[in-house]
This record gives sequence, structure tokens and C-alpha cells, in this order.
Amino acid sequence: MTLEIITPDKTLFNGEVTLVQLPGKSGSFEILANHAPMIASLKKGKIKIIEGDKKTSYIEINGGTLKVQENKILILAN
Repeated sequence: MTLEIITPDKTLFNGEVTLVQLPGKSGSFEILANHAPMIASLKKGKIKIIEGDKKTSYIEINGGTLKVQENKILILAN
């Protein structure tokens, strides 16, 4: 699936991933392939990204909004 994380200033990440763990307003949650469509609010915290080769990386955000649809994840981060 494709993940894109953007801020008003720049793109923080754009690429293929196998798992994304996010700091939701109501608690942490994960997105895997073929996830149901959703929109969610994010709070300050770290986004955990696992890419196809099992490479793990983290991106710190101050909050934002998430959209998941058809194996595409878009995060508008603060």
C-alpha cells in the first residue's frame, strides 16, 4: 500500500509500506493492506512505518488528519 505524509511545508514520506502505526486521538492503531476506508484525527506522537523489506522508521508529528482508501494512506500532518 502507498503512504504519503505531508505538511504545509514539505512531503515527509512517500512510498510503499506494509504497516503503519499511528497516534490516534482515542489511542494508537495500525493500518495494514486492504484496510476499510476511514478518516481519523491524529494527536502528537510518532508514526511507525514498516516498509516491504522490514525497514522500520519513525516520524514525529504534532497532530493531523488521516485518510485511508483503496490501499492509499494520506496523512496531513501539523
